[in-house]
Amino acid sequence: QVQLVESGGGLVQAGGSLRVSCAASGTIFGIDAMGWYRQAPGKQRELVALAKSGGSTNYADSVKGRFTISRDNAKNTVDLQMNSLKPEDTAVYYCYLRQFLMSKESWGQGTQVTVSS
Repeated sequence: QVQLVESGGGLVQAGGSLRVSCAASGTIFGIDAMGWYRQAPGKQRELVALAKSGGSTNYADSVKGRFTISRDNAKNTVDLQMNSLKPEDTAVYYCYLRQFLMSKESWGQGTQVTVSS
């Protein structure tokens, strides 16, 4: 079993910044990717940012230049620094982990990010 514990998030005004963090623990055979997805009310869950083994990163077009993902392989943690936040960034943010073994995926419980206009 893999546990993903998220922290951070909260309420911020448009233009502000927030940071969400995630720590993974449990039986992990090797992490292929860690990152963040989000789900706004009435919408599908979407990729926000992903940090892959080897150092490459992927970002949703809507957050490029505003969000930065950082991953600590030694600590099995991943952070998402969110700057210049917009009301449309309001969503529940979920930590995501994919292992090399059978591409097993794990999800955090989610943390609310609310951006007021």
